[in-house]
Amino acid sequence: MELIELDVPGAYVMTPRQFGDDRGVFLEWFRHEAFGQAVGHDLRLAQANCSVSAKGTLRGIHYADVPPGQAKYVTCVTGAVLDVVVDIRVGSPTFGRWQGVTLDTIDRRAIYLGEGLGHAFLALADDSTVVYLCSESYNATAEREVNPLDPDLGIAWPLDALDGPPRLSAKDAAAPTLNEAAAQGLLPTWEGVASYLDELRGGR
Repeated sequence: MELIELDVPGAYVMTPRQFGDDRGVFLEWFRHEAFGQAVGHDLRLAQANCSVSAKGTLRGIHYADVPPGQAKYVTCVTGAVLDVVVDIRVGSPTFGRWQGVTLDTIDRRAIYLGEGLGHAFLALADDSTVVYLCSESYNATAEREVNPLDPDLGIAWPLDALDGPPRLSAKDAAAPTLNEAAAQGLLPTWEGVASYLDELRGGR
C-alpha cells in the first residue's frame, strides 16, 4: 500500500490493492510500516470508532485541541461518503483549504488526518458505515467543531444528490464559522501542531 499526501499538508489518502475472487475481496486497509514511512511517525492506537449514517447525514467539522489532538485513519466499509479534511491551523500556508475524497466499497480508500486538522463527512447512501482508528481517546472537554456549511469555507458538498437538506446534529449546526472560531482563539496553530509532531517523530 502507498499513502499519498493530499493538498492539505498532514493529510494522506491510501488506495489499497484488492484481491478478489468468487468468495469476495481481501485487502489491507492499514499497514504499520507503510504508514510510518509516509507520515514520519507511528500511529498510536488509543480508540477505534464506528459511525453508521443515513443518506444525507453530515457530520463535522470536528477537531480536538493540540496537544495532543486526535489523528484519525478513516475508511468506509459499507455505503459511501464524501470525506473532507480542512486545514484549520492558524498560520498554516493552506489555512482554510479543504479537500474531499470519496470513500466507498469500490476503491476502498482510506484517509489519514493528522493532529490539528478538521474532519467531516457526508453520507451518500443509507447505512454508510465509517470506521476510524484514533490516536487519542475521546475527550469531551477538548473536542470542538466548525460549521460544515460555513459559506467562506465553501465546501462543495453534493447536496443536489440528496433527497432534502443535510442532517446535522444540533451541536454541528450551531458551531462557529472558521473565522469566528479563529477570532475566539479556539483553533490550533501551525506552530503548535508542528512542535507536537516534532515530539512524535523524535519518539519513534
